[in-house]
Amino acid sequence: MKRREAIKQLGLATAAMVSTLLCIQLKQRKINLSMTNFDVIIIGGSYSGLSAAMALGRSLRKVLILDSGLPCNRQTPHSHNFITQDGKTPKEISEAAKRQVLEYETVHFLEELAIAGEKDASGFKIQTQSGKEFLAKKVVFATGIKDLMPNIKGFSDCWGISVVHCPYCHGYEIRHKKTGILANGEHAYHLAPMVKNLTSDVTILTSGKANFNSEQIKKMRDNNIKIIEKEIVEIEHLNGYIKNVVFADNSKEHFEATYAAIPFKQHSSIPESLGCAINDMGYLEVDMMQKTTIEGVFACGDNCSRLRSVANAVAAGNKVGAVVNMELSFENF
Repeated sequence: MKRREAIKQLGLATAAMVSTLLCIQLKQRKINLSMTNFDVIIIGGSYSGLSAAMALGRSLRKVLILDSGLPCNRQTPHSHNFITQDGKTPKEISEAAKRQVLEYETVHFLEELAIAGEKDASGFKIQTQSGKEFLAKKVVFATGIKDLMPNIKGFSDCWGISVVHCPYCHGYEIRHKKTGILANGEHAYHLAPMVKNLTSDVTILTSGKANFNSEQIKKMRDNNIKIIEKEIVEIEHLNGYIKNVVFADNSKEHFEATYAAIPFKQHSSIPESLGCAINDMGYLEVDMMQKTTIEGVFACGDNCSRLRSVANAVAAGNKVGAVVNMELSFENF
């Protein structure tokens, strides 16, 4: 056989082998997606959910992650204060996490929105928006929260970029800048000392009558923190980076960054429909082991904690994975 013909034959054989391997992988993927019965269903496939899935995958648990693909920090340019990942984009971190988690063959990921859940004697049934139904012995909600944007033009465009919620996640990057705090009352007073630690130029923007007691007002005056009560109607910005805050009287105040304390709601209504309690602050009520008030239902991440950070979400997810595996192990023992 001539050398050229031999190379051609080798190429054909290699192509056939690759094709066969791809067919096997696709068949395996189809089998995985056709599964309906799992040990654990995790609703929410961002940091907390993926962290829980890794712990469970390493414990050989059959896990299904259902994710809508809409994380709350998708607009944030960089993530900080998470060791080994400082400065990376949220997408970079979550994609790397997903790749690593799916190395565990018992963990499956489906980009679908979970819309309903039921509990019976054997466990839980979760339904997706497309009509698929899945069963599991335990359910973990890593669904996060949904921020409710105020009716201020430009606010949502700046959210997570130059209008931020957390001095630990974003404060270092906006240190020494002219900074506003868009909040009132206890929310504003809680943020003020931490923001003042990062910059000397701080202004509280109450967008209405200020709600502080005399002691709080004195403290802020002593720390040279200004208070503007005028109603805010717009945030002027360039590609999400704040330039000016515009007030109802058409006056403007220049800022380089702003913190904002805004309301939120649970991203998923399924926990409440199952009977899970919500506390006075709007978070899912959990104990030290991340258990909700409904047996077999767990929660982790932003939906049940005021400590809203990637590091905290990952830690809570890791804990949930261990606790759920322990429960399943003892139930099967």
